[in-house]
Amino acid sequence: MKSDNSIHIVTQALRDLIASSAPGAQLPSVRDLIEKFRVSPATVQNAFARLAGEGLIDPRPGQGTFVRQRPITGAASDLSWQAVALGAGRHAGGSMQDLLALPPPGSIPLSMGYLPQDLQATELLSAALKQIARNPALWDRLPFEGMDLLRAWFAREIGHGNVFSPHEAIICPGGQAAIASTLRALLAPGSTLLVEAPTYIGVISAARAAGITLVPVPGDADGVRPDLLEAALHETGARVFYCQPTFANPSGALLSELRRKQVLKVVADARAFLIEDDWARDLHLGSPPPPPLAAQDPNGHVIYIRSLAKSAAPGLRIAAIMARGAALARLRAARGGEDFFVSGPLQAAALNIVTSPGWKRHLSTARNALAERRDALVTALRAEIGSDIGINVPQGGMHLWMQLPDHVSDTALASDLARQGVLVSPGRAWFPADPPGSYLRLTFAVAPSILREGARIIGTAIRQRGDRQTE
Repeated sequence: MKSDNSIHIVTQALRDLIASSAPGAQLPSVRDLIEKFRVSPATVQNAFARLAGEGLIDPRPGQGTFVRQRPITGAASDLSWQAVALGAGRHAGGSMQDLLALPPPGSIPLSMGYLPQDLQATELLSAALKQIARNPALWDRLPFEGMDLLRAWFAREIGHGNVFSPHEAIICPGGQAAIASTLRALLAPGSTLLVEAPTYIGVISAARAAGITLVPVPGDADGVRPDLLEAALHETGARVFYCQPTFANPSGALLSELRRKQVLKVVADARAFLIEDDWARDLHLGSPPPPPLAAQDPNGHVIYIRSLAKSAAPGLRIAAIMARGAALARLRAARGGEDFFVSGPLQAAALNIVTSPGWKRHLSTARNALAERRDALVTALRAEIGSDIGINVPQGGMHLWMQLPDHVSDTALASDLARQGVLVSPGRAWFPADPPGSYLRLTFAVAPSILREGARIIGTAIRQRGDRQTE
């Protein structure tokens, strides 16, 4: 991939510089390297991470990055044999790595996927950790399915008659792990997974790493189109569909009430599974969303995933998968062979905060702030670019999905913005196949003043792209 090649180029240039520098010499800053190589901040951060892993550099937060030691002299290592041994790569992780890279200090991070620190449940977590520190038994072995009380909480949260019992929930270390485990449990390498278009970049990455073929199913502002889903199930023979019916990432779409019934019927008629990733249920910015699809599924077609990292804090790597029947047995087998069980103190901390009186207050505060910040970004973008700009204003989550003018490349624009310290996510990374247009995903979770400055720079960059087109 282009991203991987850029990382290699920057890494190799830095290796050459290190080889000719004395220990303790300061290397160029992230901003200087961005300007020199015309790459994103994430690419530079990945290059630094590789060199730090090799023991060649000494990153000092707030000071810079310094040469740690000279590379070992003498005959160079020959690592070329690894290319033959490893074979063709299945990971298409460049875009995922860009999103996971920590933003450089002073940047405007409009590409992140978590609440910023000022909206995280850090006080609740700190109090919870102090309390559970007095219980040494939590460091002992736990059932690989998770703590009973935490499993019961996840099952109750679906409501509507308690569709799942606690023993049908499995605790996982975060939503991404839950998605990857579910794909491995339900799909063999070479099989087909249907996904919405666009869809969550994490499921694209996990599916490709597992050797699974992705087939997109288009949707619109009301979510995935049931007629196209039915056609895709029939034409491909696929038996698994990954869906985010509630505030989809990146589009923000909310599957309409009518389509929820239609999608469930299409999946049931095809005797297929639907993986419901309910990542943003806690982050509705108006009226509460409709019940999960799982609440309307009596026959075990829906595999349900719910995570806490988005609504609490990125470090609370706690999620649950819920399923029934043979699918649950498959998931138990997959999870039991992967990481045995999730840390007891982390599970206890999660249970503590979601059952505390402060949890609802935290969610209310976060929702109010997100709604204000969403409106601030939409207003600023329309003022900078025009009221007819294609923005899907979501009723939940933390992302705007913005369609760019036809003449503006999303990846070129993202590179322009990165050189000015504004980090955005190009839309094409969120499509498993060719995108139908040019898009940006913009996070509106950061402070309004930052959002307004980001919108100003984005508007200027789009106008400059248009000026170049007409020259």
